[in-house]
Amino acid sequence: MNTITIRADNILTTRPVWQVSALAGLAAAVATEIFGLAARAVGVPMVAGSAGATVAEPVNVGMFAMGTVISVFWGTILAVGLARYARRPARTYLWTTIALTVVSMAGPYLAGATATSTKVMLALSHVVAALIVIPIVTRRLDRLPGRPVAR
Repeated sequence: MNTITIRADNILTTRPVWQVSALAGLAAAVATEIFGLAARAVGVPMVAGSAGATVAEPVNVGMFAMGTVISVFWGTILAVGLARYARRPARTYLWTTIALTVVSMAGPYLAGATATSTKVMLALSHVVAALIVIPIVTRRLDRLPGRPVAR
């Protein structure tokens, strides 16, 4: 009986950067949506306002996934651009996306008319997505053809 073994390293080096990023984004979208559903299940109020708002709007089912997909779209454009033009694309992507993740957490913390538990949960959803996408895309960028693997 023949078996075929596919290693993650092979996938990371053979798939285009945009495809690896899109697949990581899909996984992150599912994870953040499950995270949001779990928060609802334990009683975290799913209403949030804009910065300085006096009235909160409901955070509907699907909004976590949608926000993740939008962020990953722009992150994919960043990754593809860095893969083409940056001298050290993996390192540049890693530090840029970490900084952008930190900046993105200002939104939940500045949300007006929003419970603290909701703010914390929304900020943590950013971390959940980042912990899935950033390492995968960084690893792919670290294995670009014709460039030495940084250690």
